[in-house]
Amino acid sequence: MRHPAPGSPEEIAAFHTLKARLPEIFRKITENPRTPQTVVVVPSLSLHPDELKKISGVHHYEERLLYMLMLLRLPRTNLVFVTSQPIHPSIVDYYLHLLSGVPGNHARKRLTLLACHDASPRPLSQKILDRPLLQQRILSAIQDPEIAHLSVFNSSPLERTLAVRLGLPLHAPDPDLYDLGTKSGCREVFREAGVLLPDGFERLRDEDDIVEAIDTLIARNPGLRRVVVKLNDGFSGEGNALFYTEGAPETGDRKPWIRENLPTGLRFEAPMERWETYIEKYREMGGVVECFVEGKVKHSPSCQSRVNALGEPMTISTHDQVLGGPSGQVFLGCTFPAIPEYRLEIQEAGFSIASVMAKRGVVGRFATDFVSVQEDGDWKHYAIEVNLRKGGTTHPFLTLKFLTDGTYDYTTGQFLTPNEKPKYYYASDTLHSDTYQGLTPDDLIDIAVFHGLHFHGSSERGVVFHLIGALSEFGKLGLVCIGDNPQQAMFLYNKTVGVLDREAGALREG
Repeated sequence: MRHPAPGSPEEIAAFHTLKARLPEIFRKITENPRTPQTVVVVPSLSLHPDELKKISGVHHYEERLLYMLMLLRLPRTNLVFVTSQPIHPSIVDYYLHLLSGVPGNHARKRLTLLACHDASPRPLSQKILDRPLLQQRILSAIQDPEIAHLSVFNSSPLERTLAVRLGLPLHAPDPDLYDLGTKSGCREVFREAGVLLPDGFERLRDEDDIVEAIDTLIARNPGLRRVVVKLNDGFSGEGNALFYTEGAPETGDRKPWIRENLPTGLRFEAPMERWETYIEKYREMGGVVECFVEGKVKHSPSCQSRVNALGEPMTISTHDQVLGGPSGQVFLGCTFPAIPEYRLEIQEAGFSIASVMAKRGVVGRFATDFVSVQEDGDWKHYAIEVNLRKGGTTHPFLTLKFLTDGTYDYTTGQFLTPNEKPKYYYASDTLHSDTYQGLTPDDLIDIAVFHGLHFHGSSERGVVFHLIGALSEFGKLGLVCIGDNPQQAMFLYNKTVGVLDREAGALREG
């Protein structure tokens, strides 16, 4: 069969024809969750390769979407999950065990696991496109293509081509809308939505633009101490760098001073970044420069939003992010929900942004990050970026939702179980220790069972692990700690870290 060339008008037309099927699929499943359907999950990280190199064990991040195995709770839903490398059988068993009320054998019969057997750093979607026989196996696992769709981590031209090759509508933003999720594009969205954002400039292309922007920001913001320089396609804060303005001339031409100090004065969030490589990427992808938001009392909340297949915008959760790195701009984890003092304000701002995204034609999930500063008892919320993908706050929230069948209460910003009991969690993608290296998935599960860390359906409390495949090689692990209050969720996290440290240390000593 001849396929249209990637990016051609024929492919784009075919993509939009497929996309037009999504609303009807959405209506059928919403009206009757027992409607037979197939979801094809391709958790490809189709992002700039230089940014992905900064994340240890990044190829295991495909496993973050394993929470979608919980869709098998719907008794007529089939799932096709494709990865670069085969998933360890114990990891699959672990997720199937979380399916309350569904026999493991019943769920397993509706699950098809496929792998490229390719550990190269290329995006998973590209690997699938290079394997026509694998594409045929995916299609063979789909019972009815008319009520099937493709679900991905993020949407790029690769995912558009894959959707057309498979003949499936893509339940994600159109790749042509990618710019809305860049650092430049989202600043323009914030203005249209009428939300506060840091003073700054977007659509910058090179060193000259950076120098000009910094000079202007110093001039119109007396007392400015720091500015942030951001790559348009930076990931998890790793594309950010700080520039300190101390020492800049107060009068006269500042630009020579800025230009001279920029190569040595930038403080990069990515540990191995250098000026030469950074400015090369900046010229390639562009970026922004904006004032660093200062404040004695400062938090970093986020709002997770969604535009459904009917084009309806909604806010679905708020979080307080846990940030690290040299200046606290790298995402490490999150707590849910955001604190009560401002969670509804974040929810409202997120909805305004989601409404603009819906008007622009976005479909799918995304999150907006804020920097919130307390001034004279009130909070000011600066929108700083949109993650137009299933980001670090997506899988913890959906894990909680799938495990409990609860709902998000818009009037309080809390998550309530069917018996109206609020739930909280602490989640992280970056639990790491060199002593964890060598622990296999089976070792982790043994430790969790012995110490009673597992999530229990009866109490709706406990720990759910992810990124399990990264544990043995990289000593890295993700987890969602679910409790009845924030303190209990944090206690579960600290208990888990303590248990893993003791067990891993004892094994090494032995």
